[in-house]
Amino acid sequence: MSYIYESTHIDVTPAAVWDALRDWGALHTRLAAGFVTASVIDRGDRVITFFDGSVVRERLVSCDEDARRLAWSIVDGPYLHHNASAQVSDDGHGATVFVWIADILPATLAERTAQMMELGIDAVRRTLEGADRVVGTR
Repeated sequence: MSYIYESTHIDVTPAAVWDALRDWGALHTRLAAGFVTASVIDRGDRVITFFDGSVVRERLVSCDEDARRLAWSIVDGPYLHHNASAQVSDDGHGATVFVWIADILPATLAERTAQMMELGIDAVRRTLEGADRVVGTR
């Protein structure tokens, strides 16, 4: 099994970042605009389309309000196993540390998945910092 870890600093309050992350159906507009181009809720699952046209079905595993952590699994896609989580924490100065972790099988998909996660976390940072400047919440 491959373990992939990405983190970034986001110059937005943890409360604002958590609000966007926990909005399960708005991934393409509130969290990762441009990286995810569409997000449709189907029987509770989130069917997302990426910028390259690939599509996966994600199932929400848990949403922990206190820990500001969301966990999900890709249940229809190229993986034999996929489990991921994203967690929001305060950087000690009012901004956010955003961590995204995935465990996947087969290992042959690790390089591509890591590349996508790197692009994705950059899109998260850009989306949230851009939105923050527009609405002036910080």
